[in-house]
Amino acid sequence: MFYYLSKILWAFVQPLNLAIFLLLAGLLAAVFGRRRLFATGSVLVLLILVLSAWTSLGAMMLNPLEERFPRPPLPERVDGIVVLGGGLEGAINLVRGGYELNSGGDRMVETAILARRFPLTKVVVSGGNGELFQDAEGDGTTAPRLLTALGVSADRLILEKKSRNTYENAVFTKQLVTPKPGETWLLVTSAFHMPRAKALFDKAGFATIAWPVDYRTSGKEGIGMFRDNAVDSLQITAMAAREWIGLFAYWLSGRIDQPFPGPGG
Repeated sequence: MFYYLSKILWAFVQPLNLAIFLLLAGLLAAVFGRRRLFATGSVLVLLILVLSAWTSLGAMMLNPLEERFPRPPLPERVDGIVVLGGGLEGAINLVRGGYELNSGGDRMVETAILARRFPLTKVVVSGGNGELFQDAEGDGTTAPRLLTALGVSADRLILEKKSRNTYENAVFTKQLVTPKPGETWLLVTSAFHMPRAKALFDKAGFATIAWPVDYRTSGKEGIGMFRDNAVDSLQITAMAAREWIGLFAYWLSGRIDQPFPGPGG
């Protein structure tokens, strides 16, 4: 139920969708002669679009998430690598049978690099189809084609193909891997997603070292306008809003212990 509610809620509060819904509500209000509601809705739509597309608001929201878990020195010994899905174009790969990367593809590239540095280490790919209304191939299915093409032997791969969100990533991967005390596992995911991912793996009893990748901010963002093109700014704002809402929702539901988890717990 949590999975479906989260998908439906996000469909309404995603910045661009929210602007469209408010615009439709304003037009409906105008049809019924509620000009004040129409004006209010129009101002809100304009505000959302301007802040999301023309300002650095999204980057400023995203940067604290990316800075929360700095990348540590590489351990001398690594027993396993867990990479979370979200870096592959599932809908395209389902049809074309390839391994097209999306903007989060650094997750898979970094995993291949780590696997080559630690040639005896197991590599776990965790990710099924997390789309609610779209047929797509989960990263757990696509990744072997990419990773083996990059030189990672198939017998090193452990594939978790059922998870639809980060909570299920943690729970299902723990059940599949059953890590032993004292083992060193790296957790690879986008830097902005690491606070929620690390907290969920900790909650599941799977001790990992955070290995963030796929940075979207420089770390030097400040208040400003037209720092990036409008499409990228809108995407960054949506990512940041989704992650902060996800953290708050997971905390309220008891899936994580803190609203903004950090290295200290």
